[in-house]
Amino acid sequence: MKEDLLHFIWKYKKLQLPELVTSKKESVSIIDVGIHNYHAGPDFFNSKVNIGGQLWAGNVELHIKSSDWYAHRHEEDANYDTVILHVVWEDDASVFRKDGSEIPTLELKEYIPQELLLAYQSLFDKKEKAFINCEKDIGTIDSFIFQNWLERLYFDRLESKSNLVLDLLKQSNNDWEKVMFTMLLKNFGLKINGGSFFSIANVIDFSVVRKIQNNPLQLESILYGLAGFLEDDTIVDSYYLQLKKEYGFLSNKFDIQKESIQKPEFFKLRPPNFPTVRLSQFASLYSKHQNIFSKIIDATDLEEIYKVFNVSTSEYWNDHYTFGKVSKKSSKKLTKKFIDLLVVNTLLPLKFCYAKHIGKEVDEEIITIVSKIKKEENTIISNFKTIGAKAMNAKDSQAILQLYNEYCTQNKCLQCAVGSHLLQGND
Repeated sequence: MKEDLLHFIWKYKKLQLPELVTSKKESVSIIDVGIHNYHAGPDFFNSKVNIGGQLWAGNVELHIKSSDWYAHRHEEDANYDTVILHVVWEDDASVFRKDGSEIPTLELKEYIPQELLLAYQSLFDKKEKAFINCEKDIGTIDSFIFQNWLERLYFDRLESKSNLVLDLLKQSNNDWEKVMFTMLLKNFGLKINGGSFFSIANVIDFSVVRKIQNNPLQLESILYGLAGFLEDDTIVDSYYLQLKKEYGFLSNKFDIQKESIQKPEFFKLRPPNFPTVRLSQFASLYSKHQNIFSKIIDATDLEEIYKVFNVSTSEYWNDHYTFGKVSKKSSKKLTKKFIDLLVVNTLLPLKFCYAKHIGKEVDEEIITIVSKIKKEENTIISNFKTIGAKAMNAKDSQAILQLYNEYCTQNKCLQCAVGSHLLQGND
């Protein structure tokens, strides 16, 4: 027996309700189970229970054993003085409030339907399960229920991505443009160079970016200089030498320091993702638009965002991937696939956070945009497809990643709409 099952049983009244009595043989009638509390304090707030003919309003606490009340030292916490009923699997000790009054106890051991316990055991039985607990049954869940759950999970994922936004806002004194600059540069580095690009963004004073962003060569010079790409004395390309000269001038003028910067990597990257190419594309983006943040916040459609990010590298990179080494000529524009990653991981989390900040409702707008983006392709998404939970777009795939990481891998099946629905079907 686990406490999360007791919570589920109480929350959904999975009890032989007409027969309930306390350990003192007083009748119990549940009027309102209350509000499930996932934080510190009693497990259910504002419950209403008729005990022995007397209506009580207050909180309900659940434990495996009554003695857990003392193991958790609730008798010392004033927050538990308002508990009107102690719901337990096994009653092995009388429990008292701080004023000495005894709290009525409801022992559930004899009241739980056997089929519910069997269904619960089956859900968590690891035998013959290769992926997740409900892999044999998730495909049977009504599509309306599952899609509603995915939408909620998607916004939960946006909330979790908000933590970085809030940290950066605090560091920048609520400069939203600076926050976007930092997050965009980080995600231009993708998985391998994200940390490196993030360290570069943190070193740059954004007031300097505002002063030089009209000059793409100067912006590139600072990015390449901080990345450590302008230190090779054997390269004699005129473009390289220009960058080197500009960086020397600007770093002296604005007192730019290179400390604590992680140098970008080329290893394991395809040439279009080389840091040299990505930094030039990033500089082009900021040279082309003076107010990217407001343009993204005002955008209500994916096509508007694509227009903002319709940028390429500077001319030098048309026939280079690295400094000093000529390659086959090719335009190096941002692809829609890459822009989609930026939308999912940077732009929509920022739009979501800013809307909350100003008290604006943009949930439908965000759903409209993310639903037009293709789903991610990875092992987790493929495994869910195999068991009957197919992602149709980026909203679904982001939600499924949230489901897998925050519920499936942590066995939080009874807090999940899928697990809850499967058990509720076993009355």
